[in-house]
Amino acid sequence: MRLVIARCSVDYAGRLTAHLPSAPRLILVKADGSVSIHADDRAYKPLNWMSPPCTLKEGTGEEAGVWTVVNKAGEKLIITMEEILHDSSHELGVDPGLIKDGVEAHLQELLADRIETLGEGYTLIRREYMTAIGPVDILCRDADGQTVAVEIKRRGEIDGVEQLTRYLDLLNRDPHLAPVRGVFAAQEIKPQARVLATDRGINCHILDYDALRGIEDDKLRLF
Repeated sequence: MRLVIARCSVDYAGRLTAHLPSAPRLILVKADGSVSIHADDRAYKPLNWMSPPCTLKEGTGEEAGVWTVVNKAGEKLIITMEEILHDSSHELGVDPGLIKDGVEAHLQELLADRIETLGEGYTLIRREYMTAIGPVDILCRDADGQTVAVEIKRRGEIDGVEQLTRYLDLLNRDPHLAPVRGVFAAQEIKPQARVLATDRGINCHILDYDALRGIEDDKLRLF
């Protein structure tokens, strides 16, 4: 990864045009070819970026100090350097990927062992079903034989629904699995996430951690 801190202006030309006036900014050039431009705020979100595949050309001669990033659609990100304050490169190597929270991973293991929690007649296909964009937590079939993709979170928020939506879009392209419907399972599901899930035809399921572990609560019950 290359890290450049520079005073620069940025112009984007593509489906629309955008301009960032001169200011000090952080420019990240990653090994996958992506280029992103950051300010000292907005958390992780860049001001502008170009996703791979794209090419970066650093100008020479009269064009010295001008970086032109072009993607396969011909869109351009033009960075005009006025002053470079820092320029360094670092070899990060292969990233091991995100290791899930222990409780979340345990929820997945418990639900896979007790897949009938989702409904009578459910059967497990496999845990961590790999796709081109990452593993689906659980892939199973319901009583009617329809494929069901399950995304598991401790706390269900909009990002989790978006993640499951991407998995469903990909899985439904596989004729051996389609049609695939989704279940968003969590110990707690935020109202906004529930609304979004319902709008996209995704079922929501609240997970009781103690019940999955076979621990009865101490509430009095009438049978």
